[in-house]
Amino acid sequence: MELKNKTVLVTGSTDGVGRVVAERLGAAGARVLVHGRDEGRTKATVAAIEATVGKAEFLIADLASLAEVRRLAETVRARTDRLDILINNAGVGTGGQGAKRQVSADGYELRFAVNYLAGFLLTSELLPLLKASAPARIVNVASAGQQAIDFDDVMLTSGYSGVRAYCQSKLAQILFTIDLAEQLKGTGVTVNALHPASYMDTTMVRQAGVTPWSSVETGADATLNLAASPALEGRSGLYFDGQRESRADAQAYDESARSRLRDLSLELTGHPSSTSREQHS
Repeated sequence: MELKNKTVLVTGSTDGVGRVVAERLGAAGARVLVHGRDEGRTKATVAAIEATVGKAEFLIADLASLAEVRRLAETVRARTDRLDILINNAGVGTGGQGAKRQVSADGYELRFAVNYLAGFLLTSELLPLLKASAPARIVNVASAGQQAIDFDDVMLTSGYSGVRAYCQSKLAQILFTIDLAEQLKGTGVTVNALHPASYMDTTMVRQAGVTPWSSVETGADATLNLAASPALEGRSGLYFDGQRESRADAQAYDESARSRLRDLSLELTGHPSSTSREQHS
């Protein structure tokens, strides 16, 4: 995909893989909507992009709040009349050993809320804009760390561990990817998910107490492959391990599980019926 003058939103783009991806998109001539929670770091990323041939704008939102996710979508719609690529990259890690269960502003388990629900809602809110910009792409940055969703205790009120919460949230992203790909057939909008690289040298990995063994550049290469590779034109509902097409946990291919997650997500986000119809159209 020719990136010059394309408009791209990258969530969580002030650090780690997200920042490298945003800077590379800018260097390729894209207009990058840089998202972060910290205004200083977000503005610094914008400045780095504008030091190249790219254009960038900063957007501040805490994805642990669904109200802020909606506000982020409103801001995007106000700033641009097209969106060519959406990269759902923002996330919360495992928290390392002894991580305690935390909840979002809406009272949901934090990793499920930030890693999955925020992306679900943001994508749903921006689908009309993506469709109007077709051909367009959605990239969900997931992980090889996956664990089947326990629909009897999605919020992990018992038997909690940060690793379990993280792995469940990342698999939820992949279920959503496959489900959404089915809904978007014929629209010109594709959606794919990936595990960018294992234990990259990021703040998230270091906070988990893990010694990094992959570079953020490797993860950025894989993410940009899904965002712009001509080989993926028209291909949708796929999961990649790095740049190699792969298979996710078996639950991702269970239609009933995907349907349950979709219904639960619409309920938890209180998604307006009109937008829900748009998502399912």
